[in-house]
Amino acid sequence: MKWCDMTESVKQWSSEEICIGYYDPISKKHRRYFPDFVVRYVDTDGLIITELVEIKPYKEVVGPEVNPKRKTKSWVYAVKTYITNKAKWEAAEKWCENRGWRWRIVTEYDLGIKRKK
Repeated sequence: MKWCDMTESVKQWSSEEICIGYYDPISKKHRRYFPDFVVRYVDTDGLIITELVEIKPYKEVVGPEVNPKRKTKSWVYAVKTYITNKAKWEAAEKWCENRGWRWRIVTEYDLGIKRKK
């Protein structure tokens, strides 16, 4: 939020203003998803870009280990979270595509909070 406020090229931003319907394969229900941010900015070519942005921990973006030795409760929870998030992100990507917007997932590495080892 500070970055949006302090960056001159950002013309407008809002938080959790957009509602996107998606089908949750875990609960087998239609649900609503509110991405974290909508940001309108001027790119280096002078074009106004609208981008939908989701902030997530890197481990949730890459997903859990595919076939661990022990399938703990936390692993099962991580799998369910990943599957639900993928459904949300696919719906958001399609929603943006239909409007000519960009879609981006930002992690702690993108924000410079952590460095990859």
